[in-house]
Amino acid sequence: MAETLRVTVWNENRHERADPAVAAIYPEGIHGTIASFLAREPAWEIRTATLDEPEHGLTTAVLAATDVLVWWGHRAHAEVADEIVERVRTRVEEGMGLVVLHSGHYSKIFQRLMGTSCSLKWRVGADKERLWCVNRSHPITRGLPEHFEIPHEEMYGEPFSIPEPDELLFISWFTGGEVFRSGATWQRGQGRVFYFRPGHETFPTYHHEMVQTVITRGVKWAYSGVHIPEGCPRSEPLEPPAD
Repeated sequence: MAETLRVTVWNENRHERADPAVAAIYPEGIHGTIASFLAREPAWEIRTATLDEPEHGLTTAVLAATDVLVWWGHRAHAEVADEIVERVRTRVEEGMGLVVLHSGHYSKIFQRLMGTSCSLKWRVGADKERLWCVNRSHPITRGLPEHFEIPHEEMYGEPFSIPEPDELLFISWFTGGEVFRSGATWQRGQGRVFYFRPGHETFPTYHHEMVQTVITRGVKWAYSGVHIPEGCPRSEPLEPPAD
């Protein structure tokens, strides 16, 4: 791992400014809460970016200086410029890690990388969510308990229209009876992608110790340590072809 792991936490920052109940839970924004617990890692350099900044805060320079990008989106997926989506996709292909949280499943960047609609069942209520760890040898999950619970969360249920994960880490069960693939990884080019489901804005999910642990470990895992520029160079043969 690099001496300093550079993390950018991206968030729409719309709910927090429009809904007092959300602002009460996340007074510094969801991005601020996530950045705060990631900053406990002594060798990490954390920055934040939000939708309404110029270029959504994801300039070419910012992305070039980002090893892992954490993404939270919900109500404004369509407002993310296609040019920025392509810029992020390129960096993932070059080796930048991407951690996609909760409703980020419907973000343009996640859909682009998955190549599917990423649709699912959902219900805004106060379901209890029990997350079962189904791969306890993975770097993200090693040493975690067999399961942990979130007292109140939005329900996501199968079918979840995603490609088969490279690694399935968590399956959730909700009190309504539904189940969901809540933690999964993929490789895209040189980059690693981790999707983690919990995080509806009206619940204090990102204050939950186990959720913080999983996200922190997800960022560590998503760091590839490479930056291989995307391109299509002409290559000369190493040896002359036979006559």
